[in-house]
Amino acid sequence: MVSTKKLVTGCIAGAMLLSVSACGSGSGNSSSAGGNGDQVVLNVWAWEPTYTDAAKLFEKKNPSIKVKITNVGTSNKHYQALSNAISAGSGAPDVAQIEYGAVPQFAMQGSLKKLSGYGANSYKDFYTKGAWNSVNVNGDIYSLPVDTGPMALFYNKDIFDKAGVTEAPKTFDQYYEAAKKIHALGSDYYISYDSGAFAPLEEMMWAVGSHPFTVKDKTLGINFDNNPNLDRLLDVWQKMLNEGLLDTKSVQWSDEWNHSLNNGHIASLLCGAWMGSMLDDSAPDTKGQWRVAPMLMLDEGHPSNGEDGGSSLAILASSKQADAAYKFIDFVCHNSAGIKARVEKGQFPADKRTLQDKDFLDRSDPYFGDQKINEVLAKAPDTVDTKWQFLPYQVYAQTTYGDTAGKAVVGEVTLKEGLNNWRKGLLKYGKDQGFEVRE
Repeated sequence: MVSTKKLVTGCIAGAMLLSVSACGSGSGNSSSAGGNGDQVVLNVWAWEPTYTDAAKLFEKKNPSIKVKITNVGTSNKHYQALSNAISAGSGAPDVAQIEYGAVPQFAMQGSLKKLSGYGANSYKDFYTKGAWNSVNVNGDIYSLPVDTGPMALFYNKDIFDKAGVTEAPKTFDQYYEAAKKIHALGSDYYISYDSGAFAPLEEMMWAVGSHPFTVKDKTLGINFDNNPNLDRLLDVWQKMLNEGLLDTKSVQWSDEWNHSLNNGHIASLLCGAWMGSMLDDSAPDTKGQWRVAPMLMLDEGHPSNGEDGGSSLAILASSKQADAAYKFIDFVCHNSAGIKARVEKGQFPADKRTLQDKDFLDRSDPYFGDQKINEVLAKAPDTVDTKWQFLPYQVYAQTTYGDTAGKAVVGEVTLKEGLNNWRKGLLKYGKDQGFEVRE
């Protein structure tokens, strides 16, 4: 398995300007696809490196189309640059990588082309239900799924065994009991981490089947109360914070975080399937110690799951080369050669065909003790909750999490209090953006 390092993560982590002017949305046949012999140059903005190989294959099959990939920055920088170009009315690319959480934001602003006119609606059964649901906004398809991040439990078996946890936890309650045993190994041993960023709690809220965000057209609601599944999750996570069972100082991807993984002091991660190709970068000295298990449940026998990241490719509404752009995103996201080029570099697929492929499933990994981790991860999308919704300003929402709900990790508020503080700011922002808000 070849790692593509931190650039492939699907975590939204930055601010963007939201007062962008709508470019209008459209679908189908608005430009030449390069079939008349003229050279078409497609401008593609993407930070993830495996698009380069896919683009080279595409150009060989489509010699009249040249693909120019530009990395304008990861996540927050990418969305800020994209918003600035849209607002200015010039300089936007033809195609952009957009994480699933950001799709509704750009789609509802009218900044993305609807893809139904190209036949994209017929692809529903090709993709996992979580990925497909994430590119469907108010009944229209605005991008094609590229990769996905159904959640799983990645755990250091050596540390778990040392602590007397001989089986991977299946439920959050079992995870809490395991956390106490691991912390008993020493004051600097933790089962996992929470540094006050939106990950991992927001993804866990999805995974347990809570639905705090409801969006329909220009009406939205945010509710963290009267939600039994969310209450049960918060109860367990709050106990872990109160009892010092989580590392609250190591920020994801920081040197300190990597070091704690590498020395076994962070013993597990609840995160997206893409971690299977990245963990060796963060913890190279623990080769052979790690294993993968299904995502935690609230109750055994009632599995549910959520997504942690994942990306899509969208066509900007302002593109004058939409047909060529669609040929490109269709190749990368739907053509077997385009998909293979990225999966072979460690990306976790969004399509069912690859997830059922015998070679993909049978691939063992020495980093994970020769476990066939794809056999576990390929089942993760089956239980993803498709009722989950993102806010139409999700990117902004996640930038304010740390100053509100994130304060729970240092004991300034409880998780429930922090989430409701987050909610107040989000509702006010929604009103300012012209949404009808249900209090």
